[in-house]
Amino acid sequence: MTDTRTHIWPCFRYDDARAAIRFLVDVLGFTEAAVYGDGDRVDHAELRWPEGGGVMLGSVQRVVPQAPLLAESDSALADLHAGVGAAYVVTDDPDVIHERVVAAGGNIVHPLQDEDYGSRGFTCRDPEGVHWSFGTYSGT
Repeated sequence: MTDTRTHIWPCFRYDDARAAIRFLVDVLGFTEAAVYGDGDRVDHAELRWPEGGGVMLGSVQRVVPQAPLLAESDSALADLHAGVGAAYVVTDDPDVIHERVVAAGGNIVHPLQDEDYGSRGFTCRDPEGVHWSFGTYSGT
């Protein structure tokens, strides 16, 4: 029997998590599975990659001056700054994703190219600085 659950979930924090979700969905091609939070704040979001897997993200919680112990005290990511991190996403067609990033004015940091080890891919940064690499290499 094949286990189809996702076992590894890269997690990111953003100053503007709602804008990050829009970029990840509209430009990179993720789909929204769940988004929880009020107003501009995202307490938890789960985005799925159509070819398998997913990421989780949320807003950086600001300390409330009147109650400084309430903010971020329960987050395992409390020390992680917004916009920090990198993810490699396996895709059968990195060219299409590359075209969407370029069309959206995205920041390409490693051009679309064929690698010596047989992969084709590229790397971009989202608006807050997280590196997203897309390629055909799916491991050995």
